[in-house]
Amino acid sequence: MYTQLFKEILLTIEFEDKHIEEFAKHHPGLITLDGTHSNDVKQSVRDYRTKKPIWWYTRGNSLHSMLNDALRIMDGDVLVRMGFFVTDLHRNIEQLHKEQFVNASWSSLVFTVYRGQGLSHTDFAELRNTIDGLMSFNSFFSTSMKRDVSFSYAKSNADNPKLVGILFTIKIDPAQSTTPFALVGNHGRFLQENEVLFSMHTVFRIHHIEVIGTAPPLYEVNISLTLDSDEELRTLTDHIRRESHLDGKGWTRLGQLLIQLGQHKKAEKIYDTLLNQKSHDNDKGLIYHQLGHIRHRQGLFQEAITFYDKSLVLFEKTFPANHPDLATSYNNISSVYVSMGDYRKALDYYEKTLSIQQQSLPANHPDLATSYSNIGSVYVHIGDYRKALEYFEKTLSIQQQSLPANHPDLATSYNNIGLVYNSMGDYPKALEYYEKALLIRQQSLPANHPNIATSYNNIGLVYNSMGDYRKALEYFEKTLSIRKQSLPANHPDLATSYNNIGLVYDSMNDYRKAHFYCERAVQSAKCSRSPNHPHLLRLERNLEYVENKLRHSSFLAIK
Repeated sequence: MYTQLFKEILLTIEFEDKHIEEFAKHHPGLITLDGTHSNDVKQSVRDYRTKKPIWWYTRGNSLHSMLNDALRIMDGDVLVRMGFFVTDLHRNIEQLHKEQFVNASWSSLVFTVYRGQGLSHTDFAELRNTIDGLMSFNSFFSTSMKRDVSFSYAKSNADNPKLVGILFTIKIDPAQSTTPFALVGNHGRFLQENEVLFSMHTVFRIHHIEVIGTAPPLYEVNISLTLDSDEELRTLTDHIRRESHLDGKGWTRLGQLLIQLGQHKKAEKIYDTLLNQKSHDNDKGLIYHQLGHIRHRQGLFQEAITFYDKSLVLFEKTFPANHPDLATSYNNISSVYVSMGDYRKALDYYEKTLSIQQQSLPANHPDLATSYSNIGSVYVHIGDYRKALEYFEKTLSIQQQSLPANHPDLATSYNNIGLVYNSMGDYPKALEYYEKALLIRQQSLPANHPNIATSYNNIGLVYNSMGDYRKALEYFEKTLSIRKQSLPANHPDLATSYNNIGLVYDSMNDYRKAHFYCERAVQSAKCSRSPNHPHLLRLERNLEYVENKLRHSSFLAIK
C-alpha cells in the first residue's frame, strides 16, 4: 500500500522545470528526442515537453525499466528524482481513460486483457495462498488484448528455472471502476493498437489459478480489476492512510513517507531544504520533529533529543497543554530514551503521553493502543514481564476491534507478545506470535525493511533458545543482510546482529568465528553507545566470555 500513498503524495506536488533539469543532469539522454547524451539540460526540458508522457514511457529506452524497478523496490532516491514523470504519466493515462471509457462506447463493455510474465517461486507460492484476496502491480504495467501475444511472454519466462511462467487473464468492467487505464494505440512510441496501459498501484482480486502447461510448468491466473465498491480494499486503504501518521502536505508529507520506508538520507535532504523556506513556528516545529525522527532511526540519539527538544519548545508556544501534537512529542522523546537505555525517564515521558490521550480520546482509540504498547515495552526492559503482557494485551484488544487482519500495527503487537513469551521461557508460544508478525510484514512492507529484519532476528532468538543453532544462524544471517542494506554502519541493531551470530557460533563450539562476530559487535556498538550504556557493557562481557573460551580451547589443543 505504500506505493498508493506515494502516488497520492506526488500528485499534490507542483513539479517545475528545475526538477526535470535535475533528472536530465543525472540521466543524460533519457529525455532527449534523438537519444544522445547532452549536457544541455534546458534543451532536455524542451524535448520532454514536445511529447506526451506515454510516448516517453513506450519509447524503448531504459526510462521504462528504471521507473518500474524503482517502484517495485520503492527506491526513494530514484522515485523522488522521477516524481515529475510519475505524475505526468499517471495524469496522461487518467486523461485518456476519461476520453476512452467515461461516457464513451467502451464504457459499458466488459472485456479481457492479458499479461505474460515470470514470478519467483516464492512470489508464486504467496500468490497461491491469496485466492479470493487482493494483489497489486506496484509499477505501471502493460497488457495486451491478444492472448497469444501474452502467452508467448509467459512461456518464455517458464523456460527460466528460477521463475514460474504466469499468464494473467484480467477481466475489466469500466462501468464499475474508475481505476485509470488506457488504450495506448497511437499515443505510444510504437503503434500497438491492442496494448492497454495501467497506472501504478492498480489493485486486482484473485479468483482462481489453473495449470495450462506442464513442461515447463505454466499457470493461468484469473483476476479482475477491483470495483469502486470493494469494501475490503476501501477499508485497508483508509486504515493505511490514517495510521501512517502522515501529516502536512506535499514535500513535507513525502519526507515522512520516505522515513517510514527507511530512505533517511533522501528525507533529510528534503527537510533541510524546507527548513530554509519556513518561518512559522508550527511549520518549523514539524520539520525539527521529523529531523529528530531521522536521527533516532540513524542511531544518533543525542542529536535526536536535540531536534525533538527544539520541536517541543515551538509546539509548547503554539498549542494548549493537552494538544495531541504535544503527546506525540513526549512519545517520541520517550522512544529515544529507550534507545539510550534510560528506561525510567522513558516511562516518565510515556506516562505524560498517556495522560493527554486519556483526556482527549475514546477508550478504544488506536493512539491509546500505541501508548499501552510503548509502556509495555518499557516494562519488558525493566524485567516486569507480567506487567508488560498486561499492557500488550490491552493494545492487541483495541487493534483487533479497529484494524484489518493484515495491518502492520497488528504485526507489532504479535511481535511484542512473542517477545514476552520468549522472555518467560514459553518458546512455542513465542514462535507462534513471531511468525504471525513476520507474515503480515512480508505482505505489507518492502523486502529490505528493518521491521522484517526484526522479525527474522526474533525468530532466530527463539530457535537459539530451543537449541536449534543451524536454524537460528539462518535467521540471524537474514537479519544481518537486511540491516546492512538499510541501516548506517554505526546503528546499534547491527551490533546486535553481530553479537547474536557470534553467540550462536559459541554454542556450536566454533570459538574463532564466535570471537570474530562478538568483536565486530563491540566495535560497532562503540560508535553509537556511551561507554557505560547497558547494551555496550553486555556486548563487552560476551566478547570477554568468548575470548576466554577461545584461549582455553587453544590451550587444550596445544596440550
